[in-house]
Amino acid sequence: MLIQQKIGNLQDFNTNNRTIDWLNLEWFEVNKRILTKKTTNSTTLHLKFLGENPQYTEGDVLFENEETIIAVIILACDVIVLKPKNAYEIASLCYEIGNKHLPLFIEGDELLIPFELPLFNMLKAANYIVLKEQRKLTKQLKTTVLPHVGSNNNSKSLFTRILDLTSQ
Repeated sequence: MLIQQKIGNLQDFNTNNRTIDWLNLEWFEVNKRILTKKTTNSTTLHLKFLGENPQYTEGDVLFENEETIIAVIILACDVIVLKPKNAYEIASLCYEIGNKHLPLFIEGDELLIPFELPLFNMLKAANYIVLKEQRKLTKQLKTTVLPHVGSNNNSKSLFTRILDLTSQ
């Protein structure tokens, strides 16, 4: 079955006793424009989002008919959970993680990173509060740094945006 667009989110759909057939996605698959996967009921989906980044989120509906709704679910995985104590720790952690070009996710006041043992051990040795847990990685921090950010530009630097997030 070819899917070229999302048709909404499950929270906005009336299921009317229809079967929900889940498409299980790993955290690293949520931005894939072209992907072939099977749902939990073995329906093969060919996802082709050529004009845009799909940015699949939990509950995205990809297909519906009278009997079935096919929706996305993001699978939990091993993650490093960091609980920074202050703005300095947040900046330090973001710097360390950024130097390794790893994706960074935010959940409440915690930073989440896909689990890597060497990074886990390094962060633990540096006396950060570090845990290994099973979590869904759904809220990735957008880390595109804007060039030439200055007083004439209303755009904020990545560091300023991170500090803004911590003060909310």
